[in-house]
Amino acid sequence: MPMSPQRPHTGRRRNPAAREAILVSVTELLAESGGVHATMDQIAAAAGVSKQTIYRWWPSKGAVLLDAMAEWARTRAPEPDTGRVLDDLATFLGSTFAAVSGPPAAPLLRAILAEAQHDSQTADLLTEFARDRRATLHRILERGQARGELPDADLELLVEQAYGLLWYRLAVSRDPLTTDVAVRLAAALCR
Repeated sequence: MPMSPQRPHTGRRRNPAAREAILVSVTELLAESGGVHATMDQIAAAAGVSKQTIYRWWPSKGAVLLDAMAEWARTRAPEPDTGRVLDDLATFLGSTFAAVSGPPAAPLLRAILAEAQHDSQTADLLTEFARDRRATLHRILERGQARGELPDADLELLVEQAYGLLWYRLAVSRDPLTTDVAVRLAAALCR
């Protein structure tokens, strides 16, 4: 009798509730501690899961941190399309700045930056996260350019300027990322 082909083992499937508990626990722990490193033991205990569950789904602590940050960014700074690039930029930058200005995002991003300094896998994931957020801003600018609002603009440079200000204020100067700064930046980018 012929044997049926065996399905390759794919590991246990993610439990969406456990995944959510882990990501929420990461952001809460970092918010409470002001960005002081949360250990995998602390994350597991706060989420009510084992450390093995976390490592089964994420290869490192940095990967968990970035997954939590990606979820946070998607919900707090979605991609607007109002039909006017200045409004879209002010809205997107304003929501992005508001999202990263305080807990849990600011401590989470600072922890990710620190983790990326000694973990190449986290550095790669941070690059991927930044690429995703940059692509969102780039699409906003492309729509503006297609409508003739940014005819000769170097879109890559505009993206660099926007995120350069964000990361500089977040990681170096710690100056506030306010709505006013977002509106002024949007206007400067559109000139």
